[in-house]
Amino acid sequence: MADDADIPVQNDDARHAAKMAKKKAARDKIMASKTADRGLIIVHTGAGKGKSSSGFGMILRCIAHEMPCAVVQFIKGAWDTGERRMIEEHFPHLCEFHAMGEGFTWETQDRARDIEMAEKGWEKAKELIRNPAIRMVLLDEINIALRYDYLNIDAVLEFLRTEKPPQTHVVLTGRNAKDALIEAADLVTEMTLIKHPFRSGIKAQKGVEL
Repeated sequence: MADDADIPVQNDDARHAAKMAKKKAARDKIMASKTADRGLIIVHTGAGKGKSSSGFGMILRCIAHEMPCAVVQFIKGAWDTGERRMIEEHFPHLCEFHAMGEGFTWETQDRARDIEMAEKGWEKAKELIRNPAIRMVLLDEINIALRYDYLNIDAVLEFLRTEKPPQTHVVLTGRNAKDALIEAADLVTEMTLIKHPFRSGIKAQKGVEL
């Protein structure tokens, strides 16, 4: 015979199980109604860390599923990063990697050169996006190029609207995403800065930022 002290616990377990069953039924009903399958425009923006990291996480998922993908870096081309090393050394057959940038604008200090490099990056991006065999294209830090008007936002959105193959995902990262891009996107995530070691005098760390 169960101890009386066990009865409240058993009742709590039963209530929890009933609650979870109800929640699962509601969730299954919602999931059953989601039948559309198409390529997405995905934006990662905000002042917090994680925009590029999240984009590369999706690239790694594509690689794991053996889905051809590509990366165009608009700003960090001069950086030696872990993700670039890994992709170029181990997965070049699945992921094209194009480092088109030369550093942040305060490093280059040459607006004309920045515009030239951004335009070259965008031409490469359009070439990759047009290829229906490539299922995802990550445009890393393109939002910075758009913010400073190195690229025309209307032209970028028109291309994505009219020339992106139906099943291709395009991920655009970087701070200060333009309102028009946010409006056009299917998925937008804003990374919020709460605390960052850089403010405490700690430089970028391998495995975290690099």
